[in-house]
Amino acid sequence: VQLQASGGGVVQPGGSLRLSCQASGRIFSTNAMGWYCQAPGKQRELVVRIGRFADAYYAESVKGRFTISGDIARNTVYLQMNSLKLDDTAVYYCNRLIDWASPIDSWGQGTLVTVSS
Repeated sequence: VQLQASGGGVVQPGGSLRLSCQASGRIFSTNAMGWYCQAPGKQRELVVRIGRFADAYYAESVKGRFTISGDIARNTVYLQMNSLKLDDTAVYYCNRLIDWASPIDSWGQGTLVTVSS
C-alpha cells in the first residue's frame, strides 16, 4: 500500500492549507484513516482521525481549527487547516488505522507544513 500526502507549504500565522491523502495498492478494507504530525525533534502523533461512519476525533491542539473529511471507502482523506499557528509546523502524514490510533501501512513521505511570519 502506498500513502500519498500532498498540499503542504509555507503559510503565515492565521493562514490556511488543505492537505490531501490517497492510499492505493492492495487494500481489502479500511475502517478509519488519520493524520499525524511530526514536529522537529518530536515524536509523530495522531492529530485527527475519521472513521467509516464519518465519526471524527481531534486532538485538543487543533480542535476548532482543523477539519478532517474524506471517503474512507475510497481511501481518501483531506485535512482543512485554518488559523494556523507557528506550533503547527511539522511534517504531516496520513495512514489507515487498525484501531484507534495504530497505523496499518508503511509511512509515506508526508507533506511539510511550515507556518512562519
